[in-house]
Amino acid sequence: MTTACSWPELPPLTGYTVGVTAARRAEELGALFVRQGAAVRYGPAIRIMPVTDDTELRDSTRDLVDNPADAVVVTSGLGFRGWLEAAEAWGGCDALLDMLGGAELYARGPAAAGAVRAAGLDAGRTPASASTAGLLEELIASGVAGRRIAVQQHGEPLPQLAGALRAAGAEVVDVAVYRWVRPPDPEPLDRIIDDTVDGLIDALPFTSAPAAASMLARAGSTRRYGPLVAAMRRDVLVAAVGPAAAGPLASAGVPVLRPSRARMGALAYTLSCELTERAPTIRVAGHTLQVRGQAVVVDGGLRELAPAPMAVLRALAGNPGVVVSRRDLLASLPNGGEEHAVETAVGRLRTALGDPRIVQTVVKRGYRLAIPEAEVAAPAPASGAPDAGPAGPAGEAVLGW
Repeated sequence: MTTACSWPELPPLTGYTVGVTAARRAEELGALFVRQGAAVRYGPAIRIMPVTDDTELRDSTRDLVDNPADAVVVTSGLGFRGWLEAAEAWGGCDALLDMLGGAELYARGPAAAGAVRAAGLDAGRTPASASTAGLLEELIASGVAGRRIAVQQHGEPLPQLAGALRAAGAEVVDVAVYRWVRPPDPEPLDRIIDDTVDGLIDALPFTSAPAAASMLARAGSTRRYGPLVAAMRRDVLVAAVGPAAAGPLASAGVPVLRPSRARMGALAYTLSCELTERAPTIRVAGHTLQVRGQAVVVDGGLRELAPAPMAVLRALAGNPGVVVSRRDLLASLPNGGEEHAVETAVGRLRTALGDPRIVQTVVKRGYRLAIPEAEVAAPAPASGAPDAGPAGPAGEAVLGW
């Protein structure tokens, strides 16, 4: 079986639609997919808001300067840089850097470590897993009883980390630099949720846990949690930049693809490769078909399809050459309907493909791709939709809607 790369004149992600829910660097992430031919839809699930009252951050920073920490946990590059910038605005950056230089530093991942090094400091220890759990393991192994530990938070509270450190005997100072809040206009996110449920989104990359949690929470508060999670488990390629971002998705039972390196570029590359590898290429009625997310490539040329004909083609291509009943095809249509809707969708599909022989009618049984019976493989087992209610644990995330 070949992949999308078989036709170099078409960018590898042509025909796919990617949903981007990030608040920060969303356009940069989207551009990585647009350059490969994908259509990108934006619907921020969160927005990053500076602490509205800098007094709390200033007080905690002054406290650390006056009573230095033995260790400082840096959870994100953006949060660490924001901390230094805030201190610079108060005229206290040098004192903060002196305190940090005298403490043992722990960076949660490569981005955090890079920000620490950029400030002229030793990045200290970074867990190989680039996760909060790995960070906690490193800290506990070093011995924390009686030590003063500052935890720089960025957006998402880390109660488990702070709680575990306190339980192990440490004095913990929380440093809140930014916080995540709901987007002022939920409509773009609502459209992404609806499009995901309707099969119009092929991939969802996540760069932060709060964005993933907020999307699930929004779906839960609008009675779409079950259909959204079902689509994410079954039809949509879901990816996360690292284990922290994958956390809320994994808790909802969603399979999550992760790159080998916790970088946005690596996330886009890994997701792109997986999408192209999943594209089936089929020889039928003298033509070569490659079914992509929202389109089909026929003999090297892209044919864009409306949702209903696209749904029919996906169902037929799922088991090439096997007869699919009208009832099953009807169930695959975005808006359902009566059997006449199947006939209409098949007719539109035949027209779009350019050769009516590609889709064969099997009298009183249904339709199939016109592949010689000797070449038809055994049908793949049906994948039932998971049982997901209208709301779930992730729907009760910290960013409630």
